Amino acid sequence: MFRNCVLVALAFAFVFALPVSPGQAVSPAAPNVSTGGVSNVSYSSAILNGSVDPHGQETNYVFQYGATRSYGSQTPLAPAGNGPKTTKVSQSVSGLQPLTTYHYRIVGSSPAGTTKGNDRTFTTPAIPLSLAITGVPNPLVFGNALAVEGVLSGTGAGSHEIVLQANPYPYLGGFKIVGNPEVTNPAGDFSFPLLSLLENTQLRVVTVGKPEVSSPVVLENVAVRVSFHARSVGRPGFVRLYGTVAPAEVGALVGFQLLQPGHRSVNEGGTAITTGSPTVSSFSRIVRLHRRGLYRALIQVPAGAHISNYSTPILVR
Repeated sequence: MFRNCVLVALAFAFVFALPVSPGQAVSPAAPNVSTGGVSNVSYSSAILNGSVDPHGQETNYVFQYGATRSYGSQTPLAPAGNGPKTTKVSQSVSGLQPLTTYHYRIVGSSPAGTTKGNDRTFTTPAIPLSLAITGVPNPLVFGNALAVEGVLSGTGAGSHEIVLQANPYPYLGGFKIVGNPEVTNPAGDFSFPLLSLLENTQLRVVTVGKPEVSSPVVLENVAVRVSFHARSVGRPGFVRLYGTVAPAEVGALVGFQLLQPGHRSVNEGGTAITTGSPTVSSFSRIVRLHRRGLYRALIQVPAGAHISNYSTPILVR
């Protein structure tokens, strides 16, 4: 019995040791694949790398990826050729979530079969914090209230402490904190209310603590406040146009304009402000008007602490 078993084993060994004849078919091998590392990793994208040996067969590959070993997403099917050697391949993925660990692997397929690479992982970084602000309204009429509104974007933007800083004209004193700190809402939004500004002011918002983030500087312009009135002087065709400007702007030019809907305004004379108190200056002039209608005063101030402004239009009959 033992002798028969030995003879059978020797017969099988002899058969498998025989060389393959030229006409005998050999089954092609499935592709070899290897999951490589990642590159260019950002909070929302990455490049997945790997290698494929097609073993002479037309081979395609994909990268499977996702937050678990079940993956759930994959890159578009891409060709790896039909060469006899290993080829390095890569695919970019986007739409990733920040601060998330992702699993990924390469999968190669050819008529000879499908091969799956080893599972590997990478973690996306946080979205860097950034600040954007705007003054509402801008420009601001002297004496009016405003708000500095904005949003803190990035990972951890919600419930983050921030402060408002101001650097008033002539912008030489440096930025100083204005009011109390605020805390962003869950979406990162915030608003700093201000009762008023006395002059043109550079504004910015900065984070408290780490990381240190500052918004771009916004220039909040303060326009002079203008009151404008008219009254009869007892002479046909003549009227006194007068008003006030706050804060005082001695030397400012005053222009009287007739408004014409659908057309350019018409200048109807003007004057200059020559006197005033520390807080307010006034203007007054008797003007011969060529037409009755809607008029306004334009106060042109020199470049500096404030900007020019129009009055509210008034009807001169």
